[in-house]
Amino acid sequence: MRIVLVGPPGAGKGTQAAFLAKNLSIPHISTGDLFRANISQQTELGKLAKSYMDAGNLVPDEVTIGMAKDRMEKPDAENGFLLDGFPRNVSQAEALDEMLQSESMKLDAVLDLEVPEEEVVKRIAGRRICRKDSSHVFHVTYSKPKTEGVCDACGGELYQRDDDSEETVRKRLEVYHTQTEPIIDYYKAQGLVVTISALGKVEEVTGRAMEALKRDEDGKH
Repeated sequence: MRIVLVGPPGAGKGTQAAFLAKNLSIPHISTGDLFRANISQQTELGKLAKSYMDAGNLVPDEVTIGMAKDRMEKPDAENGFLLDGFPRNVSQAEALDEMLQSESMKLDAVLDLEVPEEEVVKRIAGRRICRKDSSHVFHVTYSKPKTEGVCDACGGELYQRDDDSEETVRKRLEVYHTQTEPIIDYYKAQGLVVTISALGKVEEVTGRAMEALKRDEDGKH
């Protein structure tokens, strides 16, 4: 299956992508990983992306598209892939369509993870990270530390990252609504969108997604 995963920040896309890719035996292609790999391997596209990032500018669509194309042409993506973080806007979605058409391929589904806005704010703004070890993550509602402000694992101080402040989260949501949400309508016109609720436990959401994709696939045959 060839799937695009969309959803607002805080919808749990990265977590779901990893589970779904494993369940479907297809590679999880995340733009974040693509950028890191290209930059660390110093590919031409990586160097180009880094020059924009170092200047504090957004990386142009064609660079992101080039990286995604390279990755989708790898042998492990022959039987499908799960795209996470790409396409991010309608022009990227159009470029992806063109690219797939040129290879006589098409997308099977666009999985839209739906989360109420206030839940997104609660999920992200409630995160607390340990200063000593950033892999220790707590949440003021969902996974409270035993002692407020103190990491259970190492006793380090817990803090809220600037990125996780409510103001920043709302700004990120605004960007999502204006830039990324329009791709949902773009794909709806092609009959590709499968919407599921991203509320609940991780495995519940994965189960819901697998079920919806299966129904969608059966419905197309």
